[in-house]
Amino acid sequence: EVGLNIRRQHSHEGAEVLSRPAVVTVMGHVDHGKTSLLDALRQTSVAAKEAGGITQHLGAFVVGMPSGASITFLDTPGHAAFSAMRARGAAVTDIVVLVVAADDGVMPQTLEAISHAKAANVPIVVAINKCDKPAANPERVKIQLASEGLQLEEMGGDIQVVEVSAVKKTGLDSLEEALLLQADMMDLKARVDGPAQAYVVEARLDKGRGPLATAIVKAGTLVCGQHVVVGREWGRIRAIRDMLGKLTEAAKPAMPVEIEGLKGLPMAGDDIIVVDSEERARMLSEGRRRKAEKDRLRKINEGRTEVEEESEDMPKRVEMPIIVKADVQGTVQAVTDALKTLNSPQVFVNVVHVGVGPISQSDVDLAQACGACIVGFNIKSPPSTVIQVATRANIKIVLHRVIYHLLEDIGNLIVDKAPGTFETRVAGEAEVLNIFELKGRSKSKGDDVKIAGCRVIDGRFTKSSTMRLLRSGEVVFEGSCASLKREKQDVETVGKGNECGLVICDCDDFQVGDVIQCLEQVIRKPKFISSESGAVRIEC
Repeated sequence: EVGLNIRRQHSHEGAEVLSRPAVVTVMGHVDHGKTSLLDALRQTSVAAKEAGGITQHLGAFVVGMPSGASITFLDTPGHAAFSAMRARGAAVTDIVVLVVAADDGVMPQTLEAISHAKAANVPIVVAINKCDKPAANPERVKIQLASEGLQLEEMGGDIQVVEVSAVKKTGLDSLEEALLLQADMMDLKARVDGPAQAYVVEARLDKGRGPLATAIVKAGTLVCGQHVVVGREWGRIRAIRDMLGKLTEAAKPAMPVEIEGLKGLPMAGDDIIVVDSEERARMLSEGRRRKAEKDRLRKINEGRTEVEEESEDMPKRVEMPIIVKADVQGTVQAVTDALKTLNSPQVFVNVVHVGVGPISQSDVDLAQACGACIVGFNIKSPPSTVIQVATRANIKIVLHRVIYHLLEDIGNLIVDKAPGTFETRVAGEAEVLNIFELKGRSKSKGDDVKIAGCRVIDGRFTKSSTMRLLRSGEVVFEGSCASLKREKQDVETVGKGNECGLVICDCDDFQVGDVIQCLEQVIRKPKFISSESGAVRIEC
């Protein structure tokens, strides 16, 4: 209520402190082989199951090494839209394995992963993957990494570099050795008894079991039946499952587990706090909810005032409301952040509602109320009744399993919806060949008139357009067309290569050799641009 943040200090006095397995996060650019490397380490295949072969979730699992030690691995997505997920991966981890493809070198997300690791103050081990490819050049990669400020071992630093191939399964032993050596040097310990401190990596909604949270325990032991507060949500732990889906009674430090029994879906990245009673849990949860709602309203108000300040001299922005539904909480966040990068001066992307799980009737009702488009990512296609209602209400439902395609689709929708900007374009050019004068006209017809006899050398001339007179490249006069004739007939347009007679209002200063341009107003739509690194934007 006073606006202070209080953190509970955990003392290790009198507690049993034991060494724990290392938590290792695998980071790197998209398609550099992070998941394949992990598959090779644990002999299963995840990459084939992911849509389009690119990772869009934070996978967490324990790998038992041949030496008997175990390491907890987190696999993060490489695509640009998932930077929040990579940051989460770095926040909970002890060591970062930076995967760089030997044939591709250092790429934008590689640099981003390095900065995440440095910000979290986590040691890096570099794995140069795809060394079996003919185009592989590990030396070049090492030089690139050194130029980015990584102190490699070969160059007198302390960052280990291992050359591996996930497909041929070579160099995996040396990678395991490097990780275990790094973990030994860090001397990782955690208290085992007492209340647990844990961290949510991912959250999803299951049809039969309700909200599920994937968590990694930092210290203490998480036991079935405890009351926990996770961010704004609370609950009593009904079941704890390990990554293979087996039930366990308790979760020890550095163990990734799935918790069920929460009342609602927590946000990925929330802390899990164990409390002693249901009343305490409910009270904490209520307080946090109120604070979050207050912050949300404050943000909305700030956004509104900013838009009002900007929009006084800008053309009117069109709003594009979007409803986002995805399979897990982290992807919802990633997709929402990615869609917000498509904001442009002409179109404002407004994410009106986000949720986990399939598209339901209530989503369609909400979309109808605010004219939104529904985006479904990595979820089952909705029931036919929902699709029929959406079709009748003329609501667009976009379903995708790969983030590139989703952003491209929405980008094109935004471009269609943008009002565009008016700009003047040269529609045609003509050269003045001769000048004719009409003299001695009656008073009713007005003064003498000068007619420019021209040949159209490029484009076409339209009577309704504005004309610009150029002499040696400089503008002499600009005005509307009073008369356009071809072979004594009044015409609306004259095409390229034809000759015509032209009268410009209030202009009689023609000379042979002048150039006359025909100007027209066109609407220029914004462009959707996606870069090699996967970053997207709308250019107006």
